[in-house]
Amino acid sequence: MFKNLYYTLQKIGVGLGLLTMAASYSYAQQWEDVGGVQPISTGGTSFNNLTINSTGKYYISYYDLAVSKGSVQMFNGTSWSYVGGSPGITTSFATYNSLSLAPDGNVYYTNQGTGLEVRQFNGTSWTQLSSPTTSTVNYQASAVSPSNVLFTYSTHNSGTVQRYVNGTWEQVGNTGFSSGAAFAEMVIGTNNKVYTCNVSSGVRVYENTTTATTSDNWTLVGGNIVDVASSSEQYNSDIAIDGNNNLYVAYVSNSANGQKLNVKKFDGANWVQVGNANFSSGRIQHVALAVTSTGTPYIVASRWENDDYLRNTAYKLDTASQTWGTFGGSFVSDGQATYNDLAFDKVNNYLVLAYSQGGTKVKRISLTPDCNNTDPGTNPGDLGCVKFTYRGQIVSYTTVRGMDGKVWLQQNLGSSQVATSLDDANSYGDLFQWGRWDDGHQLRTSATTTTPSTNSPDGLAGTNSFIIGSSTASWWATNATSDAWNASSSTSVTSANGADPCKAIGQGWRLPTSAEWVTLVGAENINGPAAAYASKLKLPAAGYRSNTSGAFTFAGTRGYYWSSETASSGGKYLYVGSTIVTPTSGGPRGQGEAVRCMKDFTGLATSDVNLTIKPIGIYPNPTNGILNIETDSSIETVNVTNIVGQKINVQFSGNQINMQGLTNGVYIVELKLKNGQTFSKKVVKN
Repeated sequence: MFKNLYYTLQKIGVGLGLLTMAASYSYAQQWEDVGGVQPISTGGTSFNNLTINSTGKYYISYYDLAVSKGSVQMFNGTSWSYVGGSPGITTSFATYNSLSLAPDGNVYYTNQGTGLEVRQFNGTSWTQLSSPTTSTVNYQASAVSPSNVLFTYSTHNSGTVQRYVNGTWEQVGNTGFSSGAAFAEMVIGTNNKVYTCNVSSGVRVYENTTTATTSDNWTLVGGNIVDVASSSEQYNSDIAIDGNNNLYVAYVSNSANGQKLNVKKFDGANWVQVGNANFSSGRIQHVALAVTSTGTPYIVASRWENDDYLRNTAYKLDTASQTWGTFGGSFVSDGQATYNDLAFDKVNNYLVLAYSQGGTKVKRISLTPDCNNTDPGTNPGDLGCVKFTYRGQIVSYTTVRGMDGKVWLQQNLGSSQVATSLDDANSYGDLFQWGRWDDGHQLRTSATTTTPSTNSPDGLAGTNSFIIGSSTASWWATNATSDAWNASSSTSVTSANGADPCKAIGQGWRLPTSAEWVTLVGAENINGPAAAYASKLKLPAAGYRSNTSGAFTFAGTRGYYWSSETASSGGKYLYVGSTIVTPTSGGPRGQGEAVRCMKDFTGLATSDVNLTIKPIGIYPNPTNGILNIETDSSIETVNVTNIVGQKINVQFSGNQINMQGLTNGVYIVELKLKNGQTFSKKVVKN
């Protein structure tokens, strides 16, 4: 059966080209293990703290029962490793701990030990700093300011915040302001305000400034507690802040409200309800909250009752209905999940979850919105989307109809979002050298290297670094005007033709010509960075990368966008300066510039339309018993067979298959949908 199924898919894939992409997208939209092997710890764990740096590396700390000490691990995009080289960085137990990353790259770890112990990792080794207090502490939190100053918040003196400056701890504001620090949390905004959150006769959020002295008292945000709340067991609260310094708090409501999940936001004057109140289906514990830079909140909590005892669920707010719904299935874990923590990977657009289930597990789910590959309408400003593979990930980009009548990407290749301002760093995207493709050199974090011995596209095999050199020894420096940048892939490059990275998007997509930039600039009336951002294309001032040093210049103030054409000096590009815009500028091919793609045609082929059906999801797999089915179409029949082909009787209701009474092993689940689609999946029951 599977041989025939595979052969059929293989034939379809050859004809349509996008089937593999659709299947991968289905996987990317479900919770997946980070790093493959789970749990990442060698033994039981508790008190997980997850954080992610600006380059997309994941850091997690936890109390490691295998060594009875605190451990820290890092995920580099491929695998997990211990920060510092080995587990157990503390001298003894660390049942309460906190982890913070500084903008300068330093990692800070605090734990309950001899007072409040603080350690710093500088990229090579851990160093224990002096303690803010030697008094016994339990709950505590840490955060780092935009100027790389470490702050701690602990139960010392019924709630004390301190900062580490020039090797000395300084008290911030008054002590005892929070009536303790149960379930302590702390965030620092780009506005240089420090916010603490704890549960004490309700959820309390206090604020002060990063420069506050002992005479600058802490004040309740909004003048009142956020809400009444439960505080026993793990009825905790969590706080998060978005890119505009808006505060969000998630917490467990009090007994009168069912000890259910609730979220509020501070609107500048008051704490206001976010979505429907007390929206979880039962009592919950172990609350974790994360908010995207644009203000989309996500919450995970573990259910504290019934047969689903302590399985955790993720929730997302439906902005249209303003109601909360589950995200990524009814449950994430397949057993008891405690000490949840959430973080947002803005580099790769993932929501990342850590929790303890035997040991620490880390899972993630793509936040890339579902996309049906629909082109924009015929009116300028109409939006669409396109789904494709970039940097090995399935991504969905917004498309737009420009004032020139053409279809363009509305975001730069490699960006995580459409620009929200002309200096929105998340919209800058990657910086390509003229004639190169998606080989890794375009990343703003890529290393630099000297010119290859064959200094043309056919000499780049295995090279993923940004090439620098003098003006005469820079990348592809012959500058022959007969050279081209329109090869369909890296396997079809020649000494005179580089691979167009836009062609990976799909049929008809390519780099623009200089003439097309000229037409667009005139149609959109682009006369500077502000007008470029105000255009239908939302072009940000992404800056450029030097071909001689690899340094970055004019990010946030000027725009540089490649065309596919050559110039006597190298390659032509659209230049958006502060006072002048030139759509036919010429510059060195080794200069790193943004890429904005356009499409030759506006209609979808029939084969493309057929692939807009949302992929079917079956999870969790492996399963302990309840298997969830996610599909846009109604299910007509469900058949479950064992590995030798015998049909197994199972209960099917509410898009769930109950396999709890089956023996452990491998089963085949076959679905027939009412839209005529069929689906088969191997499932492991354990």
